[in-house]
Amino acid sequence: MVIMTLDHTRDFFSDAHFKPTDLDKTNVALFLTRWITHFCAPVFVFLAGSSAYLWYCRRGTDAPISGFLFKRGMLLLVLTLTMEAWSWNFSNDFRHIDGGVLWAIAWSMIVMAGLVKLPLRWNLVLGGLMIVSHNAFDGISPANLGWFGPWWSVLHTGDDVVFAEGWLLNPYYPLLPWIGVMAVGFGFGHWMNDSQWRTQPRLLALGFSLIVAFIGLRFSNVYGDPDPWQTYSDPVFTILSFINCHKYPPSLLYLLMTLGPALLVLAVLQGQSTPRFEVLQLFGRTPLFYYLLHLYLIHGLAVLLAAITDGPVSAIMGGGIWSPELPKDYGYGLPVVYAIWLLVVLILYPVCLGFERLKTAKPHWRWLNYL
Repeated sequence: MVIMTLDHTRDFFSDAHFKPTDLDKTNVALFLTRWITHFCAPVFVFLAGSSAYLWYCRRGTDAPISGFLFKRGMLLLVLTLTMEAWSWNFSNDFRHIDGGVLWAIAWSMIVMAGLVKLPLRWNLVLGGLMIVSHNAFDGISPANLGWFGPWWSVLHTGDDVVFAEGWLLNPYYPLLPWIGVMAVGFGFGHWMNDSQWRTQPRLLALGFSLIVAFIGLRFSNVYGDPDPWQTYSDPVFTILSFINCHKYPPSLLYLLMTLGPALLVLAVLQGQSTPRFEVLQLFGRTPLFYYLLHLYLIHGLAVLLAAITDGPVSAIMGGGIWSPELPKDYGYGLPVVYAIWLLVVLILYPVCLGFERLKTAKPHWRWLNYL
């Protein structure tokens, strides 16, 4: 959650109006500021699947896991079209729908509502197939598929789907890979629920296995990512090219690169519950509340700073650094971006703490549990 906030802070305050992973324009610090945030979405989706399994186990075999996943997925879709949409642009006329991370999690949960009825091994098999095989279809364009083209955009490529003039869907988080990640995460929840398997050596072995698979496949440049790595005169940029994997949609190598180290971190931190992690644990206990609130806070601070400095208020209101009206010289360097990021996190801590206390004091307000 905290690392994700860094990425969104950069979106609204950075003076770099290009993709930070564009090696022809970027620098090392800017690249790594963006690259570290690549871990967020895969871990969100993977652990959403694991959490669903643990929720099911805590409540017994009669727990309505399908209904829980379906209702939560529908809620996330509604929030995607309303609160999340408005937070990015401070306007929403429903003619332009962005299918981002909440969109992917929502549809993955809705599909999982059906998949959880299958034996657990089928979730692992089907999820693994989606992750491993989807890059084999990278060469298929929606334009080649006739009436199925828009569906292919939503499922695999992420291309815009135009419904009519001025009406479009931008599904930049295509669903197939993310459904696979959640399905595998659901199976991993079974592992985490078994004390004989949930050991540090096993988690370390699994994490290192994914990393070794990433290095071997990436080095071969044969399969797993549509963007081959390249050799640069500067060895540092060669390394950056090696780890510059495709996120939209998430390639097999992108997922290996992110989930492998995440499992290593889980192995190291498993079972630790100390005061030094309390802030992070708080944000983890109020994830959706934090997610929606941090977008409004970052966007609001960007508008406020623009107003104070006689900056481009209307352009910032309309979407930050993506606004076509934004002056080319607008923005701040990374030190300012990092300072604002820390400020946002500090502001959100007492707010999330108050929200958690409200949930504790009002257990009969069941709707709070969805946040």
